[in-house]
Amino acid sequence: MNKITSFTIDHTTLNPGIYISRIDGDITTYDLRFIKPNASANPNYPLLTNSQMHSFEHLFATFARNSQIASDVIYFGPMGCQTGFYFLVKNSDSQKTINIINQILVDIINYDGDMPGDSPKECGNYMNLNINEAKKIATEFYNITKNWKVADLEY
Repeated sequence: MNKITSFTIDHTTLNPGIYISRIDGDITTYDLRFIKPNASANPNYPLLTNSQMHSFEHLFATFARNSQIASDVIYFGPMGCQTGFYFLVKNSDSQKTINIINQILVDIINYDGDMPGDSPKECGNYMNLNINEAKKIATEFYNITKNWKVADLEY
C-alpha cells in the first residue's frame, strides 16, 4: 500500500504555520498548523479542544465562503490529530491565499455577532460552539502567520 503524502512529512520538526501539503491538479491543500505536533505533553502546546476546532471551523468556513475566493473554496476542516486544519482551494495564488487566510483570522478576532450555524437545525453539535474560544486560537495563529510569505509555505 502506498504511503499517503501527509505521512511523509517529518512531524517531529514541524512548527505552527501555513504550509502547502499537496497540489492535485488545480487544487492546493493548505495545512494550517496551529499546534506543534506531538508536543501535547508540553503545556505551551496543548492540543486543540473539540470546542475550539468546531467553533473556529464554523467561523473560518463562513468567512472563507464569503471571501473574494469563495467560488474557489473546496473544503475547510479540522485535522484528526487536533493540531490544525486543512484548507483546500482551487486555482490558488499562494500569496493571495495567505493574505486571505490572515484577513479571515482578523475577521474572526474582530467578529461581534452570533455564531454562524448555531442551532440544532444547522449543526449536529450546536451546543459545542464558543466564539471566544475561536477568537483565542485565531489570535494566537494570526500572531504566527501575519507576516507569512510564499517562501514560508514549504515544510
